[in-house]
Amino acid sequence: MPKMKTRKSVVKRFKRTAGGKFRRTAAGRRHLLSGKSRKRKRKLRRGGLVSPADYRRIAQALAMH
Repeated sequence: MPKMKTRKSVVKRFKRTAGGKFRRTAAGRRHLLSGKSRKRKRKLRRGGLVSPADYRRIAQALAMH
């Protein structure tokens, strides 16, 4: 059986935390920012954690099973 390759696009989007969860950046911070309020843009800086429903897919894409 060949080795599983890491999906490079996933590596760029997610980081592993010390507890084994995945950090992600918030969506909606790339363009069309002039129409969004200052408060909304400030809150989009934070990002968050990947939901448990998506955890397994991301772990597989990173070849960490």
